[in-house]
Amino acid sequence: MAVDESSPQTERIELPSFDLSGKTAVVTGGSRGIGKAIALTLASHGANVAITCYTGCKFAEDVRNHVCELGPKSHYYAHDVGNPDEVRKMADEVLADFDKVDILVNNAGITRDRSFKKMTREMWDSVIAVNLTGVFSVTKAFIDGMADNGWGRVVNVSSIVGEVGNFGQANYAAAKAGLLGFTKSLAREYARKGVTVNAIAPGFIRTRMTAEVPEKALEAVTNMTPVGRLGEPGEIAAGVLFLVSPAASYVTGHVLDVNGGMSMGG
Repeated sequence: MAVDESSPQTERIELPSFDLSGKTAVVTGGSRGIGKAIALTLASHGANVAITCYTGCKFAEDVRNHVCELGPKSHYYAHDVGNPDEVRKMADEVLADFDKVDILVNNAGITRDRSFKKMTREMWDSVIAVNLTGVFSVTKAFIDGMADNGWGRVVNVSSIVGEVGNFGQANYAAAKAGLLGFTKSLAREYARKGVTVNAIAPGFIRTRMTAEVPEKALEAVTNMTPVGRLGEPGEIAAGVLFLVSPAASYVTGHVLDVNGGMSMGG
């Protein structure tokens, strides 16, 4: 009897893989909050992890030790993402320690919030330098190596603020919105080279940064969020894990919203 190769009984489904064994990831701003959660999540799935930090290197050392306890290799590097010379030095050190980089998560960022009327040029320049130009510098250091190897993942951590704006954050919103255009442009340039480039846009997440927000403001945010709570760093890390995994090889130029439904259209 002839077998219908298209029948459900004979259809072969390749199950998705989230295994990162043998891969090396660089996570900028990986010492605390969302960055820490990303570093530990990738390590728990087998990736070696290079952690970069600016002021929180004691925390970066703790994350490094935790990664090593999980099994993969890890080092941490202190540098200023907004300084191109320091980025180049950091990249040279990473490549000397790990030989290659397969995954880059551009997570490092700063805020200098103020209403636009009171915002200074220094506040504007510093946020753009770290949150946008810094992503250019770090990505420039690693992405062509991924293309040469025929496999790579870049994830840029944007924000819901880059999609809908926020009072007192014109500089931050401009930088995070710029990341979205940057992501989509690189996705087009590197798609045929085996490198995917995506972004993730967190909503309001329970971190050290939101801990400094007044309680009434957080209550207002919670009320505007359909799920009725702040997000957790691990929920952002889960999205990053998908985007950098072999399972997401057909996803590029995408912005993954993780915000409890806050940005849904009316």
